[in-house]
Amino acid sequence: MTKVISSSHPASASEAATHANTLSWFDISPLDKERIRELAPVSDQVGDEIINDFYTHILNFEEAAKQFADEAQIARVKKGQKRYFKELVSAELDEAYAEDRRRIGDIHERAGITPTLYIGAYAFYLQRLGHVVLESLEDDPAKAFHLVLSLMKIAHFDMALALETYVGAREKTIETQQRQMSELPTPVLKLRDGLLLIPVVGTLDSYRARSLTVQLLEGIREYRARAVVLDITGVESVDSAVANHLIQTMTAARLMGAKSILTGISADVAQALVKIGVDGENMNTAGDLQQGMELAEKLLGA
Repeated sequence: MTKVISSSHPASASEAATHANTLSWFDISPLDKERIRELAPVSDQVGDEIINDFYTHILNFEEAAKQFADEAQIARVKKGQKRYFKELVSAELDEAYAEDRRRIGDIHERAGITPTLYIGAYAFYLQRLGHVVLESLEDDPAKAFHLVLSLMKIAHFDMALALETYVGAREKTIETQQRQMSELPTPVLKLRDGLLLIPVVGTLDSYRARSLTVQLLEGIREYRARAVVLDITGVESVDSAVANHLIQTMTAARLMGAKSILTGISADVAQALVKIGVDGENMNTAGDLQQGMELAEKLLGA
């Protein structure tokens, strides 16, 4: 199934086969393509009315209205949607069409158009167009049924292309944000003579863990610290490799003459530490930052 509905872009020889498989997955046949083109005149006739009614409907909702800056933007979006739905009932559904729909999904994500708004517009359009088809073919309900069924199959195929790319673009955005967070410098705060605090917030990956080690050791040397509180309350989780790196960092601090305390350990981090054989007796830990500071003061006074 994964291969059938994947939105990845294989090399040229397999692109056509993958596209054909996707159409087959949605049970779209050449007959469906013929039927959908019969809807083009009807779609052109009622397209403006349906789209105008849709925006009259959604602009009554505060969250939806926030998506639009002014009437000019609404007019541009309406024009784009009319073209979008016109292409739906007239396109060849070939690889070029699929690529264009993926591009639109990417544009939607970057423009901040939510999947709810996108699917809502589609559902409104399909429902209204379906009623028009049924009314215009009330003397031939069988034909109306098959036309609407073909419309639904192709519409779901169309939405899948845009939404898969939307999700992919969103994942890339999240990855970029996480990478930027991992590249943020970690502050080394001098609380008093001999005592440092290093609060870690955000993603703690291997790259940032190495950078953290360098900053911690440089801070110990610069401030002649004898105790360091490493607070990871703001870190959701780490893998075993990063957990091991934290232990090595604390060991390195001890070799430089500083006692270290690890605070704010989450359940995930605790499990990662256990996996690498840490039993809690060989390191100083505290449940929260306040307890960590109290322990640091005791270690300094010892």
